[in-house]
Amino acid sequence: MHVVVVTNFSQARGGAEKVAIESARALAERGVAVGFVHGVDGPADPLLDHPGIRRIGLGLPDVWDLPAWRGALEGIWNRDAAHRLGEVLRGLAPDLIHLHQWTRSLSPAILPALAAAGCPLALTVHDYFLACPNGVYYRFDAGEPCGLAPLSPSCFSAPCDPQSRAHKLVRFARGAATRLAFDRSFRDRPVDLVHVSDGSLARLAPLLAGRPFRHHRIDNPVRVARAAPARPERGDAVAFVGRLTREKGADLVAEAAARAGLTALFVGDGPLAGELSGQPGVEMAGWREPAAVEALLRDRARAVLAPSRWFETGPLTVYEALAAGIPAIASDRAGAAERIAPGETGFVVAPEPEALAAAVGSLRDDDRVRRMGAAAHARYWAAPASLDAHARALCRLYGAMLAPAAAEAPCFERSAI
Repeated sequence: MHVVVVTNFSQARGGAEKVAIESARALAERGVAVGFVHGVDGPADPLLDHPGIRRIGLGLPDVWDLPAWRGALEGIWNRDAAHRLGEVLRGLAPDLIHLHQWTRSLSPAILPALAAAGCPLALTVHDYFLACPNGVYYRFDAGEPCGLAPLSPSCFSAPCDPQSRAHKLVRFARGAATRLAFDRSFRDRPVDLVHVSDGSLARLAPLLAGRPFRHHRIDNPVRVARAAPARPERGDAVAFVGRLTREKGADLVAEAAARAGLTALFVGDGPLAGELSGQPGVEMAGWREPAAVEALLRDRARAVLAPSRWFETGPLTVYEALAAGIPAIASDRAGAAERIAPGETGFVVAPEPEALAAAVGSLRDDDRVRRMGAAAHARYWAAPASLDAHARALCRLYGAMLAPAAAEAPCFERSAI
């Protein structure tokens, strides 16, 4: 089996690329021939250094690095990206293509090129760009999830973009181009969408009703080696890992920790960094490599918090905390909340100060934190979301997409190396 993975970058600049890279490696280790095609050139993640992976950069710019007018035009429709990708796909002649992201360098113009390749297309849904212009189905002007019909007149007029009205207009045009390209290019051959949480599937599928999509559910891979469970009862902080933004609820973490008399430990950076760093009881650790993040959490965290205000499809930080034996507290709007057993391995709460503060306050009980951490570790490793489990699930999907020809593919016959 020859699978081509398509995304923006060859390094993990966000969750989509992280999953694309880890998926490519996991598939290669199961004997699948993988072509990893990325829009922007640059240093590659070491995980892509595998004899079963052929990496090809298209030499495209990141639209955020271009002058505003050019970035807008190429973000809506980049003919050069379509031409370059089409040439690469003709040379590779894959059995199947798996698309992860296209908004930063590739644009909706690649969709006709993907259809012209003549093979099945899978697409992992990391966000809501298939339906929503700003990608998160969230009203940044109102600070709450959106309830408008995507690409409707009311959507067009809503000042919901986190950047500006001009950005909203560009993203609206890109969203319309995306819808039109999918409807025209795949009307006779549906695209298989991979949802990473039940919540994401339940929210996005109705927004795409009547469109050329089939829906599937596969967990994102979690690259955490099994080790002895952490001792979270020894920690002195509650931790937030990721981009420090209001829609992710970073400000809620600081408030809840202060009410509970615990340190709020922030691992990451973002627009709220300055505001948070000036508050008492807040400790800023900045961005760190994954191994350093895990070591820090094992040493300091009584729990990891993910109180998203938007309908987050993940985040992976919840999975990683549970895998390490650290309780997690997640918003009831976060997809990863599905992995938490409330009261046993953590808590699922509304992204509101009072609810989050109550959950954090309960973490002052050392014995409770110890029991929750041990339960989190045991439950996670009973059915881990490992790279191999992820690859096996992808292979089952690919087999259904390619059947009956895929029945003898090495993907189904080899275990992980």
